[in-house]
Amino acid sequence: MVNRFVLNGVSYHGRGAVGEIPGILRGKGFRKAFVASDPDLVKFKVTDKVTSLLDKAGFPYEVYSDIKPNPTIENVLSGVEAYKKSGADCMITIGGGSSMDTGKAIGIIINNPEFADVRSLEGVAPTKNRTVFTIAVPTTAGTAAEATINYVITDVQKKRKFVCVDVNDIPDVAIVDPDMMSTMPRGLTAATGMDALTHAIEGYITKAAWELSDCLNLEAIRLISRSLRSAVANGTDGRDGMALGQFVTGMAFSNVGLGIAHSMAHTLGAVYDTPHGVACAMMLPIVMEYNAENTGDKYRDIASAMGVDTTGMAPEQFRAAAVAAVRQLSADVGIPAKLAALKEEDLDFLARSAYADACRPGNPKETSEAELKELFRKLM
Repeated sequence: MVNRFVLNGVSYHGRGAVGEIPGILRGKGFRKAFVASDPDLVKFKVTDKVTSLLDKAGFPYEVYSDIKPNPTIENVLSGVEAYKKSGADCMITIGGGSSMDTGKAIGIIINNPEFADVRSLEGVAPTKNRTVFTIAVPTTAGTAAEATINYVITDVQKKRKFVCVDVNDIPDVAIVDPDMMSTMPRGLTAATGMDALTHAIEGYITKAAWELSDCLNLEAIRLISRSLRSAVANGTDGRDGMALGQFVTGMAFSNVGLGIAHSMAHTLGAVYDTPHGVACAMMLPIVMEYNAENTGDKYRDIASAMGVDTTGMAPEQFRAAAVAAVRQLSADVGIPAKLAALKEEDLDFLARSAYADACRPGNPKETSEAELKELFRKLM
């Protein structure tokens, strides 16, 4: 069997890493940057941490911020037009998954105009050309969109999110600077951190997992489990561990896929606008219980990585311990266990949408719409 692994061309890690950006762009001969960042980051001067460096270096740029937390087809289309009008020849995406996912779609369409219909990018799109040269700067420790070949766009008209998988969309350069994450509020730190944990656990048990992805995802589980509580509690401690942990699992799950916790989270986000990390955190222990008997000894590894002494435990014990550790971490960082917005009359649509999601086939246990409906009901 042949296993493919796609990674960034280069990545920079550590506090102050954003200082490398002007030199990278100058060194490659670019003339103007299109800066995609969400409006709150612009408002609260987080984007300025990068644009001020461009100002100091005398490097021209234009900021695009018409980006929603769950980015829409309309955000992408307006971004494509803005990029064309800007005269830019490269892109910097600054933010969480929303900004980076929007930037990925914009860059792909700019260099592959035959995919101007954003919906045509769903699934594995046969694009021919790389995205425009992109430097991705995460401001959250969760989505790892700076390291992945995936992005997610919301179709508001159809009330669904769709996943796009394309080796041509991975950013050329990832700048993982914990200082860019230092202003995240507690709730966002918790939600994005649990998203990262969901990536690592689902990536560890997904059908396509293999030795290289396993070693990365297991280390990510360790890093996140020992760092998230302190990152949420005081905003400084744990940031470095979270920045690295979310990137490490991004390298892995991007190449091996996820499972139905993400399928269901995508659906909750599309229907109720539930923050993605919150939806993942609520679904993860429910899905872990559902998958438990199809995971061999992997839950022993997960429990151990989360600090549980599994010595002498039988399979049913270490599986229960892994689920309990996830539930406890989620509770400790303030994630709710139930979704008040969830309605019985929505369950059929939610189940159909989750079953159609691109992440569902990677789940270690085969599922059905009826079973997904029952899993959703557990959030009520």
